[in-house]
Amino acid sequence: MMAPKTVLVLCTGNSARSILGEMLFNHLGQGRIKAWSAGSKPGGVVNPVAIETLEKHGVPVIDPRSKSWDEFVGKDATPIDFIFTVCDNAAAEACPVWPGHPATAHWGIPDPAHVEPLAARRDAFEIAYQSLSTRIEAFVALPLDAMNRAEVVAAARKIHTGA
Repeated sequence: MMAPKTVLVLCTGNSARSILGEMLFNHLGQGRIKAWSAGSKPGGVVNPVAIETLEKHGVPVIDPRSKSWDEFVGKDATPIDFIFTVCDNAAAEACPVWPGHPATAHWGIPDPAHVEPLAARRDAFEIAYQSLSTRIEAFVALPLDAMNRAEVVAAARKIHTGA
């Protein structure tokens, strides 16, 4: 068996969408994927509705924490194969130089974290969850070990647009 592919899911605050993505990649990847999430300006707190949404769907929530993308750069950082930005702010920011030049794609998902009232926020998290779940299911079904970087990027972009 090949070593798991590594994924980093990025968003600005690393409290909602990127946390959903991290947990979904780890769950749906079934050992073929090892994922983390991070933010350019992490808030330091995971949104409780993100945890609630994952638990509602039976997705294991393992060590959720809001962390900086600085943990994933530098010579001692874990090599990352694929990076997904899930918010427009993170996609537009000047990202660090990632070791190994991983394949990157943007999967923009509307931010559910600040929707009010709480019932509407839960609905917004459900929509974000479903959007990410659909994309991640399609991505982990790809023959990643047989694909080159350009093929992975093209497939990830196609998954996002539904083309």
